[in-house]
Amino acid sequence: LSASLMIPVFSQVLNRRCVEAAVMTGLALNCTINQKSFFDRKHYFYADLPAGYQITQQRQPIAVDGTLTYSLLGGKKRSQVIRKNVHIKQVQLEQDSGKSLHDDVRSQTLIDLNRAGVGLMELVMEPDMSCGEEAAAAVRELQLILQALGTCQGNMSEGQLRVDANVSVHRPGEPLGVRTEVKNINSVRYLARAIDYEIQRQIHVLQRGGTVQNETRAYDSKSRETIPMRDKEGLQDYRFMPEPNLPPLIVYEDNASLPTGLDACQAVVVQKIRESLPELPSVKRDRLVQTYGILPEHSFTLVNEDGLVDYFEEVLKATKKEPRKVIGWVTNELLGLLKQQDMSVSQSLISPPALAELLELQEKGHISSSVAKQVLQQMWRSPGKSGSQIIQEQDLGLVSDTSQLHSICQKVVDSNGNKKVLNKLIGLVQKETKGRADPVLVREILQEKTS
Repeated sequence: LSASLMIPVFSQVLNRRCVEAAVMTGLALNCTINQKSFFDRKHYFYADLPAGYQITQQRQPIAVDGTLTYSLLGGKKRSQVIRKNVHIKQVQLEQDSGKSLHDDVRSQTLIDLNRAGVGLMELVMEPDMSCGEEAAAAVRELQLILQALGTCQGNMSEGQLRVDANVSVHRPGEPLGVRTEVKNINSVRYLARAIDYEIQRQIHVLQRGGTVQNETRAYDSKSRETIPMRDKEGLQDYRFMPEPNLPPLIVYEDNASLPTGLDACQAVVVQKIRESLPELPSVKRDRLVQTYGILPEHSFTLVNEDGLVDYFEEVLKATKKEPRKVIGWVTNELLGLLKQQDMSVSQSLISPPALAELLELQEKGHISSSVAKQVLQQMWRSPGKSGSQIIQEQDLGLVSDTSQLHSICQKVVDSNGNKKVLNKLIGLVQKETKGRADPVLVREILQEKTS
């Protein structure tokens, strides 16, 4: 393969938005923001790096020494919230490289250079996680934080967020073992699987008396295995040098620290960014549990789905139904309908006020719970139609006529041999009335007829 690339001569210009995004991310991760940081050239040859070097921050990155707190659901019913921390070594700004596209059929590799040179933010975590589940939970929390900040959309399948996992095994009390790096993992699920597989692979190598190689590997989602890409045995000299075209990056703590004559609009001011930080996912989950009395696992579901917290709170504004009774309708019924058609919350065919109206009808005793679920399905299939319209058109209102219910209950009691199983009798009455019978009234009548 022979190719000639015409590379224009250009001078690098720092993107202010990238700097602000890095500072904002560093603050959200409890990092120390370096008021002066430096750019360096990292020299290496690879097909996806036509300039022959990458601009990065090797000596002093923009943010250091942070902490990411993430949560796992544990316990027998996975309802216990377990909080863990992973230390953030640094947040650095650098250039992205191109993308290698491997064609195994034709035994060739194509290079996509569209993203080469675009600003990239890299976060380096310390080895504080011990399994795939922990790493996946940490990355998912990071993803939610970045999305809340607006510093990254975090779509891993589109390459907006990429993860490299360094994995090593060692016995308790011994130093960390030789590590392998699993590159460019593009989903949280694959991250967990890749790490767990690599842990077991290294354990088996050592148990057989072998040696773990310091190498780069890739995760094959079809075979669910990691496969070797290239070894790292030869220590590469990247020949780091200060980037001559970019001066030191200076950020200022507050307006008072700005040099005389420098307009605040032309500088990156840390305090201003700190004051603009939104509500972060962990704070939002705690607020939901404390404010509405919902279970921790429900708060995870709400926060994990973009827009679902706002939807839930909009429903609550329009109904007197208790939050604990509303949560199931949002996280089970509505979310189930959305998942079936691979839709986002913003694409929902049922608005929060429409769902609230339906729940009010159930709360006031106009329809039963089972009928409310039927109506919700009808509302989804007939966008624009309200719950009350569907109930009226299909005559789904609750049957509360005492004489009619007495007749139906008597019929059920007469035709059923076992009169002591009250819940079964109630179920049969509801079946007879297609879920429209007043459950409280039915129970009273059946208790009277079977006593």
